[in-house]
Amino acid sequence: MSGIFLPARFAGVRGNAVLLAQSFVAQRLYDGCLAVDATAGNGGDTLFLAGQVGGAGKVYAFDTQPAALETTAIRLKEAGLLERAVLIAAGHETMDVHLPGPADVFLFNLGYLPGGDHAVSTRPDTTVTALQIALKLLKPGGRIALVVYTGHAGAGLESNAVLKLAGNLAPHVFGVLQLRFANRPEHAPYLILIERAITGNEEFTLQKNR
Repeated sequence: MSGIFLPARFAGVRGNAVLLAQSFVAQRLYDGCLAVDATAGNGGDTLFLAGQVGGAGKVYAFDTQPAALETTAIRLKEAGLLERAVLIAAGHETMDVHLPGPADVFLFNLGYLPGGDHAVSTRPDTTVTALQIALKLLKPGGRIALVVYTGHAGAGLESNAVLKLAGNLAPHVFGVLQLRFANRPEHAPYLILIERAITGNEEFTLQKNR
């Protein structure tokens, strides 16, 4: 994977796994691109993506919880970025029904809604389906970042399922990294980072379009 994606600061920063995920996909964001927040939550990733896609770009954000989408909409409106986003009240396993075409980046922040009901969280079956859709719709050179949690009920099964899928991807098509903090507790969140390969012709097309 080309480029250095570490943010300027991540030591001791709360939510630094999320910062790393955002930094990783940021290198593939440009004015006019299509980005997907597969788990809108409290809107942090949606807001970040909306600030990067430019006036001609669009962010599609998915969540099944009305409270999550309401919070996300408020944050976008306050930042003057609401028109750049499409908020969809549906599970991320239905992304292929709602997206207009291939996307440049996908962000997943798994687990439960911060401050919400811990019993309502992402699940192994729907997350795997969503990741399969993202892989299918990812543009050449595009990136997927997943922040994976293992400390809540059912999280271990989800983590194992995502790792199994990512670990079996063809290496000539996808590059896959697993990134963990060595000096954090066992159940600290970790990252799975995926990049789709680019052929020579695709590289020329990407450079021309940007």
